[in-house]
Amino acid sequence: MAITKRVTFIAKEGDEAKMKELLSAMVVPSKAEDGCIFYEIFQYANNKRKFMAYESWRDEAALNGHKTSAHYAVYKSSYEPFCEKKYSDELEVLG
Repeated sequence: MAITKRVTFIAKEGDEAKMKELLSAMVVPSKAEDGCIFYEIFQYANNKRKFMAYESWRDEAALNGHKTSAHYAVYKSSYEPFCEKKYSDELEVLG
């Protein structure tokens, strides 16, 4: 069962460029992971502090593998000083 997540980040005022850099660094290595169906980062045109990570994984095992990757560890240990707020939605998709 595929799992799709939408994670929204609100960068702290003045930290938009650093937040974009950290989130964008996740795209290429995440897409190369086994089980990655889709992975992109979007920055809102009407609010440059707001970013959305949209990702889809083959199954829970693939998502869990992503969470143990080296690039995920770098992101996880680096984003908080630049992030004012983070929230997410998760969907399980049949098919």
